[in-house]
Amino acid sequence: MLVRALVVLLLVLNVGVATWWALRTPAAPNAGYEPPLGVAKLQLVSEARPVAKPAASTTAPASVPPPKPAVASTSTPTAPAAPAPTQRAAPPTVAARCFSVGPFNDASAAANARDLLLAVSTKVVPREQSTGSARGWRVYLPAAATLEEAQATAQRIAAAGFNDFFVVRQGGEANSIALGRYRNEDSARRRAQTLTAAGFAARAEPLGDGRTTVWLDLVANDNFDPARAQAAVLAPARPLDCARIR
Repeated sequence: MLVRALVVLLLVLNVGVATWWALRTPAAPNAGYEPPLGVAKLQLVSEARPVAKPAASTTAPASVPPPKPAVASTSTPTAPAAPAPTQRAAPPTVAARCFSVGPFNDASAAANARDLLLAVSTKVVPREQSTGSARGWRVYLPAAATLEEAQATAQRIAAAGFNDFFVVRQGGEANSIALGRYRNEDSARRRAQTLTAAGFAARAEPLGDGRTTVWLDLVANDNFDPARAQAAVLAPARPLDCARIR
């Protein structure tokens, strides 16, 4: 009895399960889970589609010859000929004019004339000339305004390393400084030039009947007029070879 009851119970359960399965409402299809942006979606191996491989081409690609290097053109473009510059004719060269103005009997007159001639000349050079017979030469500094000034100059001469001088205290040449006497002109002029180079305006002049005159050798500019120059300095202007002016 018990076995029969179990068999009946099993049949009833099977019938009930079959009836439930037949009458159940199918579940809605799963819309699928969408992963967040940037996260790869999982895929089953069975769902993966095989990737079709491209068929191997049986035809070998045609060989393409390498491009030929470009050959630079050997022809140089001809630049347009520039117009030749117009050459201006050089102004004619004017020969220099030189003159010797004088003579002047003393250095002060020559200095005044030199100042006037510089306005119409590009260069003025004093030149001394000795005339007459001389018994010797002397070198000296002209008289100073006072004895104290002459003595101060004498001290500077000594400090510069010169000797053989003394201050004249009396007579017509008082307050002058004697710088030595010499037998010939060359020695006297060398002494005067040495003192002048040291900053002392020494003069050389003959003793006795001889005397020294001064000439002014100049290179004239375009405004120089010999007649007007002679009237201004009261001494004639004679043409001179410019090569003689040093």
